Amino acid sequence: MSGEMDKPLISHHPADSDGNLAEALREAPKVGILGSGDFARSLATRLVGSGFGVVVGSRNPKRTAGLFPSAARVTFQEEAVSSPEVIFVAVFREHYPSLCGLREPLAGKVLVDVSNPTEQEHLRHRQSNAEYLASLFPTCTVVKAFNVISAWTLQAGPRDGNRQVPICSDQPEAKRAVSELAHAMGFMPVDMGSLVSAREVEAMSSRLLPGWKVPTLLALGLFVCFYTYNFIRDVLQPYVQEDKNKFYKLPVSVVNTTLPCVAYVLLSLVYLPGVLAAALQLRRGTKYRRFPDWLDHWLQHRKQIGLLSFFCAALHALYSFSLPLRRSHRYDLVNLAVKQVLANKSHLWVEEEVWRMELYLSSGVLALGTLSLLAVTSLPSIANSLNWREFSFVQSTLGFVALVLSTLHTLTYGWTRAFEESRYKFYLPPTFTLTLLVPCVVILAKALFFLPCISRRLSRIRRGWERDGAVRFTQPTDHALVEKTSHV
Repeated sequence: MSGEMDKPLISHHPADSDGNLAEALREAPKVGILGSGDFARSLATRLVGSGFGVVVGSRNPKRTAGLFPSAARVTFQEEAVSSPEVIFVAVFREHYPSLCGLREPLAGKVLVDVSNPTEQEHLRHRQSNAEYLASLFPTCTVVKAFNVISAWTLQAGPRDGNRQVPICSDQPEAKRAVSELAHAMGFMPVDMGSLVSAREVEAMSSRLLPGWKVPTLLALGLFVCFYTYNFIRDVLQPYVQEDKNKFYKLPVSVVNTTLPCVAYVLLSLVYLPGVLAAALQLRRGTKYRRFPDWLDHWLQHRKQIGLLSFFCAALHALYSFSLPLRRSHRYDLVNLAVKQVLANKSHLWVEEEVWRMELYLSSGVLALGTLSLLAVTSLPSIANSLNWREFSFVQSTLGFVALVLSTLHTLTYGWTRAFEESRYKFYLPPTFTLTLLVPCVVILAKALFFLPCISRRLSRIRRGWERDGAVRFTQPTDHALVEKTSHV
C-alpha cells in the first residue's frame, strides 16, 4: 500500500512524445465517468495518476475539457460509455432520468454510484440513490462506492484522508472489480454486502461525529452542573451574605475552577465501566453473557470520553497560565503587599503552604503529561503502530496512573479545606470533595481487583472458565493422554 500511495497523481512515467503517451493510454484499462463536476474532476485526476485510461462523458465537452487532466479524454456521453466496462456515475439523483437515453449502450456494464443524498432527501426517499439508479437501469450492475471519499482526498491521496471505501452490490464479480480498482487507487475497500446496504452507506456521509454525541452531551452536562455549583459558592454567596461584587470571576476564574472538575470526573468515567464489567463477570461467573446495553454503549464510548477529559485538562492548564495576567490578580497582589506592610510583616513564609503548592503543581503537570500520552496513542496512525500489549499498557496501566496522579493533584489542592467550616458556603461542601467520589470508588475497586484471590478468579473467567456453565475444563483420565495434552 505504501508504494501505491506514493505514486504521482498526474502521470506515472514521463512520456518522450505524444505518441508514447497515446500508446500508453490505449494499453491502460479504460474507466468511464459520467459528469463534469468537482468530484468527477478529482476522480479523473486520481484515476489517471493510478494508471487508468479515463473517458469523461459530458453534455458540453468543449466547455469542460480544459478542467480535466490532459491525459483524460473528454467527449459526449454516448461515446464515453461505449468502450469502458466500469463507469462512474458522478451526477446528482435528480439528473438520473436524463441518462435514460444511454440504456442501450450501458447494458451489461458496471455503474458505480458515488452520489450522496442530503439529510432531507435521505429521510424523504425510501430507496437509496444506488437502488433508484438500479431501477432505472435494470440491465446494468450497480455498485455503491466512493461516496464517503471527498474530492480533496481523491486529489491529495488517501494518506491525507480516510482510506476505507465501503462497497456494496448484488453482484460479487462487480464488487470484486470495483474493489480492485479502489485498491489500485491506494484505498482500502470494505465489503458492505448487497445493494440493500446502500442506504446505510449513504447515511455515513451525513452523520456528524455519531460516536461523539453522547460523550459531548455528558461533558456539557457536567460543565453546566459544576459551573452552576461554583457560581453559587464563589460569586453568589459573597454577593448575598457579604455584599461583595465578584461577578468578574465568571469569564475566567469560575471557568478555570470548573474545567478540572469536568476533566477529573470524565477520566474516572473512562475506567468505571471496566470496573462494572469486571464485577458483573465475577458475579455471574462467566464471560459468555452479554453486558447490559447501557454498559455496552458506555464501554464503546470510552475513547471519546477520555479525549474530552484531555481537552478539558489542557484548557485548565491554559486558563491557569493566564490567571496572573488578569488585572484583578494584580490588584490582589498590591492589596496583599499593603496589608503586609501595615501589619509590619517583613517576611511572609508558610512552610506547609509552600510544600502543598509544590506537590500540587508537580502532580498536575505529571497528570497532564500522562493524559497527553494517552491522547496521542489513541490516534489511529499511532495505535496501528503498537501491538496489543503495548496499546493495552498505555491505555490501561498508564491511564490508571493518570487517574491516581489526578487524585493526588486534587487532594493536594484541597489539603485541609474539607475540614474548615468557612469553606462550606451556603452549607455546600467544597467542589473538589464532590469530584473525589467517583475516582476514589474506581481506585478502590481497582485495588480490590489486584488482590490475588480476586485477580486469579477474574483471570480464569476471562480465559473461558465458567462457574456453573457448560464450558468445563477437565483432565483426561488416561495418563498417556495427559502427557500429550497441551496446557497452553
